[in-house]
Amino acid sequence: MKKYFFRWSDLGDMEQGRPNLGCEAPVIMYRLMQFTLKDVLSRELGLEGTGELFARAGELAGREFCQNFLNKNLQLPKFLAELEKKLIDLKVGILRIEHADMETMHFTATISEDLDCSGLPILGDTVCDYDEGFIAGIFNEFSGKKFLAKETDCWATGDRTCRFEIKPAVD
Repeated sequence: MKKYFFRWSDLGDMEQGRPNLGCEAPVIMYRLMQFTLKDVLSRELGLEGTGELFARAGELAGREFCQNFLNKNLQLPKFLAELEKKLIDLKVGILRIEHADMETMHFTATISEDLDCSGLPILGDTVCDYDEGFIAGIFNEFSGKKFLAKETDCWATGDRTCRFEIKPAVD
């Protein structure tokens, strides 16, 4: 069976490939890809297995994002400020660190106006599996340690922002 291994260069040259349309696309097209992929995968793997795959893909994306967009040599407070700015600049969402315990490395963060769920109907469950992995991947790459991020509030559960608890993984 052939396998594919992601490389940052696989994203291509946007200036060359999209000289007229540029590198931005409407959120609706991102969600169309995400939710149709989720539909197809969940029919094959179930919703739980699909969520796990989305989180794993998000974790890979978070590590790659950190490597290619962020300065890992900054102290944590400056790193988080850079992350907040970069997510806004790229129109991913508005990240706010609500609580940071530097001793235990436990954080509570919100992401408003995020790509995955802001504006969705109430579905009764959190849907930001990819974001959980993405956030964990950023913290993993920055710290060199394994982190977990768990969504506790979501637009799809009736909240108006997504909230994540972020902490080191327990071995």
